[in-house]
Amino acid sequence: MTIRVPIVENILNANDHLAEQNRGRIDSAGVFSINIMASPGAGKTSLIEQTLPRLKDKLRVAVVDGDIATSIDADRAANAGAQAAIQVNTGGDCHLDAVMLRGALEQLDLTQFDLLIVENVGNLVCPASFKLGTHKSILIASIPEGDDKPYKYPGMYRGVDALVINKIDLLPYVPFKMDYFKHGVEVLNPGVLTFPLSAKTGEGMDAWVDWLIGQVKAM
Repeated sequence: MTIRVPIVENILNANDHLAEQNRGRIDSAGVFSINIMASPGAGKTSLIEQTLPRLKDKLRVAVVDGDIATSIDADRAANAGAQAAIQVNTGGDCHLDAVMLRGALEQLDLTQFDLLIVENVGNLVCPASFKLGTHKSILIASIPEGDDKPYKYPGMYRGVDALVINKIDLLPYVPFKMDYFKHGVEVLNPGVLTFPLSAKTGEGMDAWVDWLIGQVKAM
């Protein structure tokens, strides 16, 4: 007799329960929160570095950085103007989960912040499966990655609330069919909010920052 134990399903159910608890803690503090996901090198930290100075004197921001090792990203966020920056080292895991975020939240007095930015581990597979309890999930796609990523990683593109297309300053130099890319996105996530921008030149950053401010005010 063969008995099947649904380990993965149980793990995800437990994670979702903890994510709901995280959301309750964030909501009770009146904080708007986002989970930023992307592949390594797409520009998660660079986007945060360019976002924080534009929010100076407008929003109080805490950043939680997830990475396999080191505190490099949290240090960069702090230097860019985050009022608090917490580094979560996953010890080899390819994603943050609700337990890890809960540990970070316990180190923050959320009532002192308006915006919580969570930078997930660089990966286009695992982070999509583990809810954290944040209000919005943001995916960064970058031009050098290629225009086929929605077709190769549908699970990631299907479940996000907003899409940032980073490094648009490289469009003249990198083969990238924007129409093909956007078609793949639209099939998976019709009407998803999209921000084409360059974290290097600043092009398109105003629309992204204005959206964040609007979401915080809506809280």
